[in-house]
Amino acid sequence: MLPDLPQRAPGAPAPRPAQRLRADALGIGLRPRHVRELIEAPERVGYLEIICENFLGPAPGPRRNLARLRGRVPIVLHGVTLGLLDAAPLDDDYLDAVCRLADEVDAPFVTDHLCWTGHAGVRHHDLLPTPHRADLVEFAAERAAQVQRRLGRPFGIENLSSYVAFAESDLTEWEFYAQVVRSSGCWFMFDLNNVHVSAQNHGFDPHAYVDAIDFDRVLQVHLAGHTVEPDGLVVDTHDHPVADAVWDLYAYAWRRGGPFPTLIEWDASIPPLEAVLAEVARAASVRATAIGLEVPQ
Repeated sequence: MLPDLPQRAPGAPAPRPAQRLRADALGIGLRPRHVRELIEAPERVGYLEIICENFLGPAPGPRRNLARLRGRVPIVLHGVTLGLLDAAPLDDDYLDAVCRLADEVDAPFVTDHLCWTGHAGVRHHDLLPTPHRADLVEFAAERAAQVQRRLGRPFGIENLSSYVAFAESDLTEWEFYAQVVRSSGCWFMFDLNNVHVSAQNHGFDPHAYVDAIDFDRVLQVHLAGHTVEPDGLVVDTHDHPVADAVWDLYAYAWRRGGPFPTLIEWDASIPPLEAVLAEVARAASVRATAIGLEVPQ
């Protein structure tokens, strides 16, 4: 069950009541290729996730499409440039724009990544990691809490896919995220494909990661495809169907902590809508099988 909305910062306008998601909702990321079909039949999905940055520019078309979807299907927001772990202060103009967008679509929650994205005024347009150090928890938690207060609605931090490890880390990745969530009062956006990618690249057991998660603090789970490079590096590319190993991890997580909203991401080599909806159907089948229910034919 999704949490009640926290109080918005004093003096800020109150948002309209946000649409609620079913605890077992199944959704997809809204991509331009599928917009027309989803406007015509939004009931084909349980909810939609939009990338904030795709709707903050001056072009009116994307916002008009949102207006045609608003109220017909729940819409949640996912950001990629917040820079929670940047050294610079949070961008007030960006946060104000995200607040307006969240209010506009009655977003049940907003999520972004626990990472840094820029330095010295230069935006790198990538999700860059930091060491998982105990002395960074307070900094990360204070900034995440600041964002949640500003939004006036639940804010979740997402785990990254990982390709480097830092010698100075003194916490596991899951310990770091858990401490930030607990200290900030924010929530967790749990990406299981990222867990699998990182586990393959660094040699840890992904089930140990799942076992460490407090699912009472999970807003939603992301599932996506990945690519295995010739040298064995696993890369979070979002351009394939979800891999069997990630489906197995999803079943394990569902037994461990379900129900939770689940979203299919597909961001490159995007197929027709039917192919993405087939992944949604498979998610329903996997979790039914995971808890011993009969799978609808």
